[in-house]
Amino acid sequence: MQKEKKLLDVLRDKIIFKGYSRATEKTYLYWNKEYILYHDKKHPKDMGKEEIEAYLTYLAVTKNVSPTTQNQAFNAILFLYKEVMGINTSEWNIQALRAKRKDHMPVVLTKEEVKQVIFYMNGVYKLMLSLMYGCGLRMNELLRLRIKDIDFGFDNIYIWDSKSQKDRILPLPQSLKDDLKIQIDAVEKIHQEDLSKGFGYVNLPHGLERKYPNAHKEFKWQYLFPMKNISKDPRSGKMIRFHILSATFGRNIKTAANKAKIPKKISAHTFRHSYATHMLQAGVDIRTIQELLGHRDISTTMIYTHIVRELNQQTLKSPLDM
Repeated sequence: MQKEKKLLDVLRDKIIFKGYSRATEKTYLYWNKEYILYHDKKHPKDMGKEEIEAYLTYLAVTKNVSPTTQNQAFNAILFLYKEVMGINTSEWNIQALRAKRKDHMPVVLTKEEVKQVIFYMNGVYKLMLSLMYGCGLRMNELLRLRIKDIDFGFDNIYIWDSKSQKDRILPLPQSLKDDLKIQIDAVEKIHQEDLSKGFGYVNLPHGLERKYPNAHKEFKWQYLFPMKNISKDPRSGKMIRFHILSATFGRNIKTAANKAKIPKKISAHTFRHSYATHMLQAGVDIRTIQELLGHRDISTTMIYTHIVRELNQQTLKSPLDM
């Protein structure tokens, strides 16, 4: 007699079946486990609207989490009820005390400061940061680029199923074409060596491995920026060559920013903010920038108009200087 799977194991299977990323899997499992523990290990089938509201309020009031974190927990719990337990939660009208949103102006670098940080980046990380800024990419979009996503024929970069759930095409920075070709040649050599040793696997998105059983060894599906070493895929158990990790890339950016001695709080996302601001300053219209960034809502993109307005005010003189 087969043992019945635990609820969180069923949740994991559903997340994988839906094609969600490993990061989403870890996040959803974490929040649902915390939700259950908060209610003294009570089974979610015996809980509902009141318990969800109580937990979300606890996160906002006691834990003082950010609105983003609270929404993340909320979405994770709703996924469990809807996708795993088949319960329609839309009728519950969940009303919890919401975490207060703090409006922060994003940190933006000047073009010269961007160049300084890139100058101090080493090896493949210099190309990665240049591409991130040159295309306004999110961290995960950069790291998950595959060989097939670079189109030298039309000078495009293809971003598939990004955060906005909307694929988009971006212009390939001409100044990076030669470096990208060198990088692709290097990846091909690594891939050929992996194949000769019986490896060469790469994980595929959205269950494509079932649809195309041999695709996981094809060169076009390999990551553009692979890790130096092969590692074990926690889902399939296969030895694969994964992409460079966000922590590794972020650490290299921090080191370069320190060397550049720029007194600003700089992260990978700073270069996406800088890209959008510089495009707006160059006269690119806000709707085009929205499409390039992959924002669902124009209001998200409008923050950059505020930044440009603030920067323009810097040309105003103090009465002391008049």
